[in-house]
Amino acid sequence: MERTYRDRAVYLPDAATLVLADLHVGRDASSNLELRVGEHGDLTTRFERLIAEFGPREVVVAGDLLHTFSTLPRGVRETIRELTATCRDAGTRLVVTPGNHDSMLEAVWDGPTQSEYRIGDWVVCHGHEEPTTDADGYIIGHGHPAIDIEGQRRPCYLTGEDVYGDNDLLMLPAFTRLAGGVEVNAMYARHFDSPLVETTTPLRPVVRDPDADETLEFPPLGEFRRLL
Repeated sequence: MERTYRDRAVYLPDAATLVLADLHVGRDASSNLELRVGEHGDLTTRFERLIAEFGPREVVVAGDLLHTFSTLPRGVRETIRELTATCRDAGTRLVVTPGNHDSMLEAVWDGPTQSEYRIGDWVVCHGHEEPTTDADGYIIGHGHPAIDIEGQRRPCYLTGEDVYGDNDLLMLPAFTRLAGGVEVNAMYARHFDSPLVETTTPLRPVVRDPDADETLEFPPLGEFRRLL
């Protein structure tokens, strides 16, 4: 499946579809920090930039659009409205596949919602539950993967063949920059809170370097562990 990695999201040109995961809208307002870190502006600006660059026919959120489980912090509705308006103005269809944090989703979103969303031979889902739809590969979030490179933690994608049975997998980093990420350098399957990660040996970290405008692919985690 041809793909373009960009700003913690992935664009699938054959399907004209942009996929991103784990926006966790409301995380900023629900934190104990006295000073907010500008979640609304960061999420909406980066989202608009992606829509402008790719002009996708569809955007699929692979779960955890929201952060809090039982309340809607101040500003959440405004952020969701702006994300929705960006898609509407661009003529882009927005689809949400609910994640484990999205118990309040119906309060802010009345658009298309599917727990598993098919894109060709692949299926998008959050990744916290075992899927019921057969596919050649799955695009998920949930894991917030990051990789340590010379002491610096960088968000990363994880991609590999035969990760979930004989199915391929692409795990996206969290779109929110408020998530520090889970360092995957030495992780095994048991460390991932996802039934779709049955082995990490073939999972290859991919890092997008926006400053250099390049995408860096690293050896599979199985090789990483031998180097540690």
